[in-house]
Amino acid sequence: MIALLVGVLFVAFAAYAVLPMDWALGWGPSVVAFLRGGVPILAVFVGLIAILIGIADLKDKAEAKKEEAQEAAEQKPE
Repeated sequence: MIALLVGVLFVAFAAYAVLPMDWALGWGPSVVAFLRGGVPILAVFVGLIAILIGIADLKDKAEAKKEEAQEAAEQKPE
């Protein structure tokens, strides 16, 4: 319940901070500038993580195929 309240407060503050009204903080242009600078860096990190996950997946598939071949070789002489 407390986490929900804190979440609502943070969302309300974020909306108050970026609104282009005289009574609000008017941080909208600063937020856009931050996002413009941060999105490419975030994209690089997400891309690197996706590459690492893909490599691990390929290794797992190769290992599973090797184990299946080994099990098939062990069952064949019977």
